[in-house]
Amino acid sequence: MYDFVVVGAGPAGSRFARQAVRAGHDVLVLERGQVGTPLACSGHVSTDIWEFTPDGARDHLLQNEVYGARFHVDGPRSPEHPFYKDEVISNVIDRVGLDKTLARAAEDAGADLRENHSVTDVDEHGKHVDVTANTPDGAETFRGKMVVGCDGPVSRVRRELGLPEPKEKLQGVLGFAPKAHSGNFVDVHLTAPKFFAWRIPRGDAGVEFGLAAPPGSTPSARALFDRFTAEYSAETDEFCAGMIPIGPPARVSAHRGFLIGDAAAQTKPFTGGGILYGMTSADHAVRTIDPDDPGTLSHYERAWRNELKNEIRLGHWVRRAYSLPKSVQTAGLRSMAGEIGVHMDRPSSFFSAENLKTLLKKT
Repeated sequence: MYDFVVVGAGPAGSRFARQAVRAGHDVLVLERGQVGTPLACSGHVSTDIWEFTPDGARDHLLQNEVYGARFHVDGPRSPEHPFYKDEVISNVIDRVGLDKTLARAAEDAGADLRENHSVTDVDEHGKHVDVTANTPDGAETFRGKMVVGCDGPVSRVRRELGLPEPKEKLQGVLGFAPKAHSGNFVDVHLTAPKFFAWRIPRGDAGVEFGLAAPPGSTPSARALFDRFTAEYSAETDEFCAGMIPIGPPARVSAHRGFLIGDAAAQTKPFTGGGILYGMTSADHAVRTIDPDDPGTLSHYERAWRNELKNEIRLGHWVRRAYSLPKSVQTAGLRSMAGEIGVHMDRPSSFFSAENLKTLLKKT
């Protein structure tokens, strides 16, 4: 019997598996397909990503360095409002490569990784949990002391454990243009309903275009995306889509199971990104949960919320600005544009000494 059966080998699942093995636990990881596919997440991340990757990962994953963002209230021809630093703010990475690197690191640490294992059933018992999956050899049931749902926004584990859904889900779409782009600013367009569209230079890897909007929007997220890329005269040769969970539910743990990452909606409300939040929460899970004692799940609930709750709360306030009248958005962006001292994963850094000092320079 495994200590943990992890469902999903994305960043949160692989990070948890690697750290749990290092802490002395026996870990099985079940991935429904091949690690890294299908892609449904942007590769724009903060430089903190390298704290969670094996040594040398940056050398083969980094595609571009970003120094700032240009905000637009309308399309590409609308006035731009640049926000920047004199140092690298964020990185653009090979997103599929990240998943594969983290999964390989988990395997190297000693985790048992099984690809093409699609979980169909989770049964909690008093002292163990049974996880059934369709495998290349037919249905198979695995037994563990706890199950860890790291299986994304439409989580089978969450549903099987009877845990509540995220407060909201957005429809995200991504497309990639192959022509190299060496720019070091991303473009953010406040044109999607209740969210935004983006254009991210990936160096020799081309350009990423993306957009998110509430499901059922009129026009649809796909139609809005097609309009957005047409405004840039961009032709994308790849396209992918997925749900973005926003707003963690009140509970992400059951009796012998818990959620991490997108399954738990541990994401930034103002961008939808969840890679860093998910891996941070994975580390909290390893430090606080004893697979022999379900009572320790409450320690995990407290630990990750204590670290992220203020960032998530402030992130909701930032997102509200996306729906303000365009005249108000323009005035706000114009007054705040210029050098910043804000960390892209921590809205609370807006109140940091560094950023307040930067703002004072503008007055």
